[in-house]
Amino acid sequence: MARNASNGTPAFDRRILVVGVIAGLVYGMMEMVIEGVIGHGFWSPLRYIASVFTLGKDTDPSFSLVAVVVGLMGHMMNSAIFALLFAQLISRPLRTSAGLVAGGMIYAAAIFFAMWFVVLPLIDPAMKLVNGIGFLASHLMFGLVLGAGIGWLRSPSRLSPAHA
Repeated sequence: MARNASNGTPAFDRRILVVGVIAGLVYGMMEMVIEGVIGHGFWSPLRYIASVFTLGKDTDPSFSLVAVVVGLMGHMMNSAIFALLFAQLISRPLRTSAGLVAGGMIYAAAIFFAMWFVVLPLIDPAMKLVNGIGFLASHLMFGLVLGAGIGWLRSPSRLSPAHA
C-alpha cells in the first residue's frame, strides 16, 4: 500500500472504491436476477431501495427510470462505503487471499443481519419484500468479490514497482 509522503500513514487508495463498485454491481445483478426469476420483478430491488424516501410505501416492482436510478445510486454509494470500511477496519490483519475472501463473506453476512433485522424494518420496510435467502446469498457474493478484489490489489505482482 502506498504511504503518504508527509507523515508515513497509508495513503487513500481509490482502487478500493472501484473494487467496491464492482462487488456492488455483482451483488445487485445477482439480487435482480433472483427477484426476477422468483417472480417479484427484475427491477424490484432497486425500486425497494428507492422507497427509503417514501418510508417503504413504493412497492411497485415495475420499471421506473427515476426510482431505478435513485435505487442504483443508493446501492452503489453503500457498496463503496462498505468497501472502504472493510479495507480500512477489517482486511488489514488478513494476509492471504483465502483469508480476505472468507473475511469479506463474514463481513457481508454481518451487514446482511444488521440490515435485515435492524436497519430495514426502521427505514425501508419495502426491502423486506425481497427473498431473504437470495438477499443473504447476494451479500455473500458481495463479500466474496470484495475480499478477492482487495486480495488482488494487495498481490505482490500488483505492488512491485514494475507494475506501478
